[in-house]
Amino acid sequence: MTAQSIKWFWYASPQTFFPLAGRIARAAAVLAGIFSLAGLYVGFFLAPTDAQQGDVYRIIFIHVPAAWMSMFIYVVMAFWSAVGFAMQTRLSAMMARALAPTGALFTFIALWTGSLWGKPTWGTWWVWDARLTSELILLFLYFGFMALQAAIDDRGRADRAGALLAIVGVVNIPIIYFSVQWWNTLHQGASVSFTRAPSMAATMFAGMILMAAAFWMYSIAVAMVRVRCEIVESQ
Repeated sequence: MTAQSIKWFWYASPQTFFPLAGRIARAAAVLAGIFSLAGLYVGFFLAPTDAQQGDVYRIIFIHVPAAWMSMFIYVVMAFWSAVGFAMQTRLSAMMARALAPTGALFTFIALWTGSLWGKPTWGTWWVWDARLTSELILLFLYFGFMALQAAIDDRGRADRAGALLAIVGVVNIPIIYFSVQWWNTLHQGASVSFTRAPSMAATMFAGMILMAAAFWMYSIAVAMVRVRCEIVESQ
């Protein structure tokens, strides 16, 4: 067993992870603030006005990163749930519980800003579009995970029940992502892809990436704070 693997096992203990989580939370919070200020400045002051949608399009600097994070956090939550379910590790279950509220928050922000964007763009606040409906299901999955955790008094049973729901719910993530390709939907296709150059101005892309980084750092900071609270409460 290498020294590095021993270090990983060392931090797998909630008590030894507690001080590290505090350092990560502080660093991530500072980075979240920096990226937020930079992203909002680029998105709302430097990025050009869209030729078709005008300035209303600027909501994408909140909407798109929030939608990305809503899916990404769920996958990470399901990963930690699976690790905790398979290996019966307390810290893994704590990580999953710590991520759920932030994932639900970003899912709500994505739905809310999407409605604000949809009204001037589509002429309606909401349609039962495949992308919107599957994103709404994601919000219910987060709520269901948190409700199970709160409803079951025995922590072990609660973690196992939540883990099963989180793992099964992962099937909804590719549905959200590929819905605009699989069905004829009102929602526009992806402007950013791993397989091609972004179909937007460089400043628009930069603002979106900066805001995504800000949301990512915020998620890490808040999750670490919640994990520390979980560790204190479990003692």
